[in-house]
Amino acid sequence: MSQTGQTIIRSGSKPSIKGSDAWFTGAVRIDNLFQLPEPARAGGGIVTFEPGARTHWHTHPLGQALIVLTGVGWTQCEGGPRTEIRAGDIVSCGCGKRHWHGAAQTTAMSHMAIAETLDGKNVEWMEPVTDEQYLQGVLVTD
Repeated sequence: MSQTGQTIIRSGSKPSIKGSDAWFTGAVRIDNLFQLPEPARAGGGIVTFEPGARTHWHTHPLGQALIVLTGVGWTQCEGGPRTEIRAGDIVSCGCGKRHWHGAAQTTAMSHMAIAETLDGKNVEWMEPVTDEQYLQGVLVTD
């Protein structure tokens, strides 16, 4: 923390990282990853999904907020419909709800992902979303 009580992470000061194959399917880039110092629990980053790319199934102990920055994507909570998300949309994923999110089949999508850490963990990664699950979800647009 600086003398002013603020820390600024300058755009471009941290290298982009490739999304791990253990957590994502397809081409994914993560930028500006941050974790606020204790006692704060929030952390996040900007995640860019190329067309067809998506997260694996996962949960968050304290939930997650997604702010869609560009493009068109899809998200789905287990047992519910696949829903289209677009730039400007805000998605709130409930605590412990199994879900996935990513780009639409033909359009890239970027979002800011923010989650809080509980007992040293902010996400529980699970198995990949199959192509059938990704493509066959009942699409809901609002």
